Amino acid sequence: MPIFDRNKNIGNSVQENPAPAEAAKEIGGEKDPQKESSQQIYSDAHFIPLDESTDPPRYYTPSPRRESGNTGRAVKRNAQTAILCAVFAILGCVAGAGIVSGRTNAQMSVLQEKVDALSADLAEAESSEREFPDVSGTPEVIYVDPVTSEISVRPSDIYAAACEQVVGVTTDVTYTNYFGQTSSTAVSGTGFIFSADGYIITNYHVIEYADKYNYAVRVIMHDGSSHEASIAGTDQNNDIAVLKISARELTPARLGDSDQLSVGDVAYAVGNPLGELDFTMTSGTVSALDRMIRADSSSPSINMFQIDAAVNTGNSGGPVYNSAGEVIGVVTAKYSENGVEGIGFAIPINDARKIAEDLIENGFVTGKPYLGIYYDESNTSIYNRYYRNLWGSPKGVMVLGIDKNSPAAEAGIKEYDTITAIDGRSVENTADLLNQMNRYSPGSTAEITVYRATGNGTKGDSISFTVTFGEAGAGTSVNGMSVA
Repeated sequence: MPIFDRNKNIGNSVQENPAPAEAAKEIGGEKDPQKESSQQIYSDAHFIPLDESTDPPRYYTPSPRRESGNTGRAVKRNAQTAILCAVFAILGCVAGAGIVSGRTNAQMSVLQEKVDALSADLAEAESSEREFPDVSGTPEVIYVDPVTSEISVRPSDIYAAACEQVVGVTTDVTYTNYFGQTSSTAVSGTGFIFSADGYIITNYHVIEYADKYNYAVRVIMHDGSSHEASIAGTDQNNDIAVLKISARELTPARLGDSDQLSVGDVAYAVGNPLGELDFTMTSGTVSALDRMIRADSSSPSINMFQIDAAVNTGNSGGPVYNSAGEVIGVVTAKYSENGVEGIGFAIPINDARKIAEDLIENGFVTGKPYLGIYYDESNTSIYNRYYRNLWGSPKGVMVLGIDKNSPAAEAGIKEYDTITAIDGRSVENTADLLNQMNRYSPGSTAEITVYRATGNGTKGDSISFTVTFGEAGAGTSVNGMSVA
């Protein structure tokens, strides 16, 4: 399948509108999975060409259930009919038995007593009609699942509720192609309503271009209405973003407890696959727990659970529901190797909820360690590919800048040092750096080993520094470089 490749050279400074040209190159690009690590997982949001039509997208809204206002009366009629049937059955049986035995008169006397008793029961049933409950309101949604034998919510009712909770998320990208023509694409994904006052959870990679290059984000509701959204907060390393729209009295999703998940639990994914098959529901089970997954080679590993419900391009950021109609995860990735199906991954909702609450309250996720260096994945890749071969330098993450008064600056780390280890654990790329840093909290201390080139760069020395981590704030990038 086409891969949304986010590994591009951003450079060391912000250029004039750099995203469109890069976006044009990435549309429809293929990546050879054989050249990637077996751990490599690709995000499933992708550029979707915009339709030439200017008509707003049409979203399917499930029709309300047809309910009979006479349901209670029908129950009463059924009770009466059953009693009458019993009367006639007894009449026939007893009369036939009396004829055969020759004791018709005696049997008819007994029969008359039974008829009188049944008539009294019938009169009582008719007089108590008003005591039958009126069931003409909300339809009953609880049933016993035929597979698990557990009390569940009907899948059709889960879907009806999801249509009120799930949204489409798009970022319009305009650019000038090689022929000087203006073209448009859109990053399309999914999200779901987190609060009634307009906060929405989605994946960071769904709105990454909007975050980096200030493009507008639109949220599309189940009825086709569109809202411009602001980015309330992002956590790139955990691939979670929170959007805010100006709307009230929305229907938020009911959140479950992902700590209670078990392999084999029912899982329903609702989203917008391919950016155009709006509000598609797929079903499956939880296939595995505690998978450490990377969205791409530059991202840290994220704890996710595995599902076999079908997820595709455009499902990113959408909810995974359990059999009770509660959201238990955020669809984030799928395994994209050719010939592999039914291997999708979702961030547990307990993790996503904590991140979202932090982003809404503080604008950033609290409790994350801060070193104070700037780095770039593309630059690090070039270093590891060429400098190591030319000069025998060790693999690592090249430091492109130091934040003044940061823990790194106070410890003595300098620009163009290459971080190779933290507390003796190897750091060969940016994913390793972030994974190792996630072991620590603000205020904790670690020994960081760097390779420092000398002279013309053909040789260097390994140096170790003791660093006390600070707490990371809201900033995730500076002049196109990432911050750690």
